[in-house]
Amino acid sequence: MNAKKVSVLGCGRWGSFLAWYAARQGHTVTLWGRPGSSRLLQLQETRSNDLLTLPPQLTLTHDLEQAAAGAEILIVSISSQQLRGFFRQLRPFKKEAVPVILCMKGLEEGTGCRLTQIAAQELPGTPCAVWVGPGHVQDFTRGRPNCMVVDSLDEGLKEQVAATFGGDLIRFYYGTDLIGNEVGAAAKNVVGIAAGVLDGLDRTSLKGALMARGAREVARLIQAMGGNEITAYGLAHLGDYEATVFSPFSHNRAYGEALARGQKFSGLAEGVATARSMLELSRRYGVELPICDAVCRAVYDRQDPAEVLAGLFLRDLKREF
Repeated sequence: MNAKKVSVLGCGRWGSFLAWYAARQGHTVTLWGRPGSSRLLQLQETRSNDLLTLPPQLTLTHDLEQAAAGAEILIVSISSQQLRGFFRQLRPFKKEAVPVILCMKGLEEGTGCRLTQIAAQELPGTPCAVWVGPGHVQDFTRGRPNCMVVDSLDEGLKEQVAATFGGDLIRFYYGTDLIGNEVGAAAKNVVGIAAGVLDGLDRTSLKGALMARGAREVARLIQAMGGNEITAYGLAHLGDYEATVFSPFSHNRAYGEALARGQKFSGLAEGVATARSMLELSRRYGVELPICDAVCRAVYDRQDPAEVLAGLFLRDLKREF
């Protein structure tokens, strides 16, 4: 494996891990955070956050031009709702041929755009891939491996990502359905919120039904959008349920649990915005998404989570398939 100059844009818990991981793989790494970011300031002062310690050779910066200059690969890990504006900031500094790897999950609220669609609109001509699937920083930094998926319209870029970043902690599979992997990765966060609501209501036993029905409704949407419905049962969606539906580290599950208990949640739960985007796609493609609808009614319409979830699982009798 040839060492690369890699810049990771976004210094949250996942971005910081990706920088740590890329350095561990022997690459020259720069980690960028927004000017004034409390996370970046902490990393600059201590070289660590509450999850990991960065190696001394890794460069930290708030200068986006510096981060983009000389980079052979750009990894982006920020909130999906900020992606379009961020790409507009990045555009003056980025060389067209340098690939962008999106290590984030979500759909743009208001448009329903997938993240690679935003990249194509804002950074035309840029090779782009998504790197998604299960895994938590807390597990990886303890040496617990996982499998993830890389997908792109560019076959060569998929091979490059797997060759550059595959190792003993992360085993890559090549995706063959960009639509399905992006939608599936985003939608699993919505299912994670629903799972947390069940935990908060002491109805954890319903998670099996939630997982089965969640994967089925997402599969129908993927198919309607022109993707392959089987992708919903792969690593990006169903394969990520353990890390999202059950894990104590999952922000989306924790958000749902707090919602059910009437408590505040201070972390980032991408599934909140994604739920509304999923309903936009539901209307656009004529596919029922009852779980996404239930989450939206609990989150945005302030309906009682217990009633919403009861209605979800006590619907009129129907055939399973």
